[in-house]
Formats: sequence, structure tokens, C-alpha cells
Amino acid sequence: MKRLYTSHLLPGMIAGEDVFSFSNQLIIPKGLTLTDKMITRLEFYSIPYIKIKESENEPFDAPITHDDTTDAGQSDPITPQNREEWAYSALIQASPEFKKFKQDFDETIDEFKDSINDIVQKGADINTDTLLHQATSLIHGTSTNSDFFHMLHNMRQYDDLTFAHCMNVALISNILAGWLGMSEEDIETATLCGLLHDIGKLAIPDRIIKKPSKLTDEEYKIVKTHTIKGYDILKDQDINIHIKNTALMHHEKCDGSGYPFGLKGNKIDPFAKIVGIADVYDAMTAARVYRGPLCPFQVIDIFEKEGLQKYEAAYILKFLENVVMTYMNNRIRLSDGTEGDIVYINHAHLSRPMIKSGDKFIDLTTKPELYIEQII
Repeated sequence: MKRLYTSHLLPGMIAGEDVFSFSNQLIIPKGLTLTDKMITRLEFYSIPYIKIKESENEPFDAPITHDDTTDAGQSDPITPQNREEWAYSALIQASPEFKKFKQDFDETIDEFKDSINDIVQKGADINTDTLLHQATSLIHGTSTNSDFFHMLHNMRQYDDLTFAHCMNVALISNILAGWLGMSEEDIETATLCGLLHDIGKLAIPDRIIKKPSKLTDEEYKIVKTHTIKGYDILKDQDINIHIKNTALMHHEKCDGSGYPFGLKGNKIDPFAKIVGIADVYDAMTAARVYRGPLCPFQVIDIFEKEGLQKYEAAYILKFLENVVMTYMNNRIRLSDGTEGDIVYINHAHLSRPMIKSGDKFIDLTTKPELYIEQII
């Protein structure tokens, strides 16, 4: 038996244990052969690692003989299943627009990191104008929201660090707030909420937050306090109360299954609800060890099936509807190998659009055995 980080799991591996959510819901039963969807489901529930059987006949109570949570990293094998996806990413990454976006992003992250470290380490006042300029300049550098999401999804061939993740969440929150028809002032507030939502992680000791091996139960409890620590860092700053609340509440869920307080529905700050959606979407679409960023349609499928109770329904539906539209007319590959183009979005089943393959139309709502595996 071995233990692997969720980010290191591969399709075809066999779960060596029952895996439960923090609210004691069974997510993965032991003995299940993992698929890409199952791995994504683990990330949806923020499961950091699980036990994996090293052979089909290995008993479930076998001792752990190798623990890959102690590994610094793994290589990225190119397989027939992901070769075209890498090619798709390579085409976007070779474009002048992408190169400019990445250069601007890297420079902005350096500036953002300096600003946040001054706040955490020196108690500096938060200059919201500076933070907003750092974030919104990136969005203004892309011509459409569709361009932005394509850029974002194809820039993550590395593990997301806290600062890059916060910037991604801020940009996604900015766009979602716009889709929700919020005022310019509220859009700016949503952006700042995203930028500062994880500031509490910088108050967690490096020996824990960067620990390469399995966290103890006590250490994981400390990691979860980043929400309270973030609020403590921000509470005396002269900034909007929604920013402070978001640092505290962005892991709360509408059904009460979140933390730190298990709040429900209207008890959760509306801006924390926006950032919560952006936060989990960014994490679930990040690159994995064996391929580039996950196909957004698989993420959308999980949100449709399991997210409507956990997230504000009006927010998550508006987000999914608009994200799906950014992929209209894109070429995709289905799980059976069929290739085609997205020609119609079914608003009742956003993850299952109409596909045109040659002269044939495939309505995925009538083909439950099929799903969109890759954008090519």
C-alpha cells in the first residue's frame, strides 16, 4: 500500500481505503478503480491524499511501504491520451497574446507578493488601489472573457503557489461579479476579496504549510485555521468588511458542510460565496502530474451534480453558464474517441452540450455513457 497526494493520482489506480468528506459523506469506496472524474471529485471535497493499492490482490490492511507524499515531485509523462491536449496547450502558449499575458502575470505576481508580505510581516496598511491595479491590468490585457479563461487554463503547467492562486481567484471573482451584474464598486470589492482570501496561509508555519509528508490530524487542524488567521490580519485594516469576512468564510458552504463555523445560507457573506466558487474552480482546473489543466466540462459536471447545494445557486449557475459559453465552437474529444465541435449549449445540462462530428450531431444529454474528455 502507498499513500499519494491527490494531485499525484492517476486514472487506473485502485483506492486502498474508504474516503470520507469532512462532513462524513462517503466520497470514494475502497477498491474503486480511479477515473479522472473520481480524482476531480476528491479535489472538489479538498481531500489532500489517499491510500492506493499497489496491486489488485494486495490486501486493504497492507502496511504503507512507500509514501509519495514525501516526494518533491513527479515527471509529466506524455501518453496517447494527453498528447493532443499538450498540443492544444502548445498552440496557445506559442501565441504572442499568451506570451504577453504570461509575462505580465509573472511581473504582477512579484509585485503582489511584495505587497502582501509587507502587510503580513510589517503590518503595513493595505493600499487597495495598488492591489486593484495589479489584478485588473491583467484582465484588461485580454480582449474577451473567453480569451482570459483560455489563457488561464493554459498557463498552469506548474504547481500553483499561494500568490498565483490568489491572483487567479481574484481575476475569476472579478469576472463572475461582472456576470452577476454587480456595480463597478462591488466588482472591485470582489476582486480584492479574491486577492486577500488566503492571506491567513502566510501566518501558518512553513514547517506545516510546506511539509512534503503527511500532515498529522493536529497539523491539518492548524492549516484550517488560516481562515481565522486571515481575518485577524485584516480586522484592523481600513478596508471593506466584505474583504475581512471573505478571508474568514470562503470555505463555508451553503449546506453547512464548510468551515470554520459550519455556517449556512444567508449567514455566509455574499462575497465569500463568490470567492468560494472561484477558489474551488481554480483548484480543480489546475494542472496534474500526468497532463495539463483538467477539461472544464468535467469540473462543470461535478458542480452540476454536487455543487448546487453547497454554493449559492444563482451564483454557481451564472458562473457555469458563462464559463461553458467561452468554449462554444471549440473542438473536443469525447470519452469514446469521437472528435467534433461544440455547436449548442443545453442550459439544463451545461456539461453535456450538442456536438457536431462530421455530418452527425451528438446530443450528450441522450448519451449518458459519453462525456467530453478533452478540448483539442
